[in-house]
Amino acid sequence: MNLQNYPIGFFDSGVGGTSIWKEVFTLLPFENTVYLADSKHAPYGQKTKEEIVYLSRKNTELLLNLNAKLIVVACNTATTNAIQILRDEYPVPFIGIEPAIKPAGLITKTKKIGILATQGTLNSELFEKTSGKIDPEVRIIEKVGHGLVELVESGNLDSPEMHALLQSYIVPMLEEGIDALVLGCTHYPYLIPQIRAIVGNQIQIIDSGRAVAKQTKNILEKYRLLQTNLSIIPTHHLYSNSDTSILKNLIGVNSQTNILKKEF
Repeated sequence: MNLQNYPIGFFDSGVGGTSIWKEVFTLLPFENTVYLADSKHAPYGQKTKEEIVYLSRKNTELLLNLNAKLIVVACNTATTNAIQILRDEYPVPFIGIEPAIKPAGLITKTKKIGILATQGTLNSELFEKTSGKIDPEVRIIEKVGHGLVELVESGNLDSPEMHALLQSYIVPMLEEGIDALVLGCTHYPYLIPQIRAIVGNQIQIIDSGRAVAKQTKNILEKYRLLQTNLSIIPTHHLYSNSDTSILKNLIGVNSQTNILKKEF
């Protein structure tokens, strides 16, 4: 079978990586996709590196069994802790998700940028290396978004608890003088309306979705894996090992999109 017809694989510690899936789908509408929402083990950000690597391997092997031609690690924590190991051990190309520190560092006028991320991302070696590459005059103000992933996973995006948590994390960064806020978790783009209500229009909110989609296209072209048969109607299989209702609410269901419960 032509490898171009094989799906792009995605995995995340739940539904958040669908923010990346949507960007890839928009840019590459003729590609087949398969997505794993590992909600049963969310959030990854509070786990040890060993646990994150174990779960990342498990998800990768399941995606390979589902014929993924390329795997998007649609999770900042899994990327920063496990992607090099995955690249060393498995034969397909991997696309990772890193917090967009460099773009924020280039646009800031106040020389102060905020990053909202999980503990697992902020504590990783890869994040330390990435943040060390920007202008040393730029100050990075970090906040761990405790509780945000869990609320997204439970569908409480617009709840009073969500608003209170976001206020407690973001207002101190505003008081420090940030003019750019980096979203360092793929669950967080679903909170942009709530974040915008706090920061107003003077702060730039930056996530990695569009850049990841462009990189995915570049790598597919490099390895001659890009779908070129534009007459094929693509199919999308999204699996959750927990309640599928949140996934259905975020994605919607149509004749090409199948959202299913699966144990993994």
